[in-house]
Amino acid sequence: MPEDLDAVTSIAEETPARVVGIPAGDVESVWQAVETLYRTGLYPAIQICIRREGEIVLHRALGHASGNEPGSPPDAERVLATTATPFNLFSASKAVTAMVIHQLDDEGVLHIDDRVAEYIPEFAAHGKQWITLRHVLSHRAGIPNLPAEALDPEILLKPDEILDLLCAAKPVARAGRRLAYHAVTGGFVLAEVVRRVCGQDIRAVLREKIGAPLGFRWMSYGVAPADLPLVAVDAFTGLPVPPPASTLLRRALGVDAERAVEISNDPRFRTAIVPAGNVIATAEEASAFYECLRNEGELGGVRVFSPRTVRRATSEQSYWELDLTLGIPLRYGLGFMLGGDLISLFGPDTPHAFGHLGFTNIFTWADPARALSVALLTSGKPVLSPEMARLVQLVLRVNRAFPKL
Repeated sequence: MPEDLDAVTSIAEETPARVVGIPAGDVESVWQAVETLYRTGLYPAIQICIRREGEIVLHRALGHASGNEPGSPPDAERVLATTATPFNLFSASKAVTAMVIHQLDDEGVLHIDDRVAEYIPEFAAHGKQWITLRHVLSHRAGIPNLPAEALDPEILLKPDEILDLLCAAKPVARAGRRLAYHAVTGGFVLAEVVRRVCGQDIRAVLREKIGAPLGFRWMSYGVAPADLPLVAVDAFTGLPVPPPASTLLRRALGVDAERAVEISNDPRFRTAIVPAGNVIATAEEASAFYECLRNEGELGGVRVFSPRTVRRATSEQSYWELDLTLGIPLRYGLGFMLGGDLISLFGPDTPHAFGHLGFTNIFTWADPARALSVALLTSGKPVLSPEMARLVQLVLRVNRAFPKL
């Protein structure tokens, strides 16, 4: 842990807080909360980007992208994290994948109320013929889990084998009946649908429909092999995960938390297409993505989505219903986690907020009532630690610093 945090801090261009009617001290209080989070020792690197009314008012990074994580050799080169360092978004990738589907629906290439088997006939096996794209987007398809071998880095490079596993899977519930977070499966289903209707993989479609129009350098499924050294290394931190949390994680991911982090650093994972879990982006790009959605599909004069498409994607599908995978009640849209009146993943008094979390401490969201778009990316992956309370305090600090308009 460096004594001088300024030596491991990177600051990009920021708009003065007063321009958007926020006291400078309030924005700095958010950064102080980030520094407090870093001092817990659970997060080798943290990157944050906050937009208020479209202006970037906080855009900084703290720590090391590699070389200072638990388990790294003592003589490893310590590479500072900067605001340009790309991170793996993990499950926050689901929101990006969802918007690819919604955009194709808007163009009439597919329809979210169509059955998956209309695009992938072999998927109908074992009674899965009733599953629609809407069921997949809203975590109600009844296929929340895949066997552990589906996350084998070698299999990730063989889409046909993953498809065989999906088609052979037996649903655990009738389509539409139960809410159960699909941590990995849904992304692969959606990606195969995209491949069949577009004739190219979802990575190319994401680039064409979203990445290129918005001018993103990253925001793609994995990276090119040459870019692997630039991506922040993830590290399992915190205490060992006891039951029942360990059971929930293994059920959701197919592997335990430590193994999930190990796989996430594998070059094969980081160059593959894992639509539910390996979008690589910077906090600035993730914040820009949400700013585009907050602004009903437009960013910097470039329209990417229609307002109708954004409203559909963020419309409520589940109201504080118990998620049988995660074991907690949540609100969901069609590819997004939603805020709430009293308390939510994005803080209290956020009924109109929408976004997505990523394993384990990645937060990406927009709150239209606050004209706010936030991306908080971390390379530390604690599941259980008393110091994680600092993360909650940081989210609360963001909400206090940026009140509703």
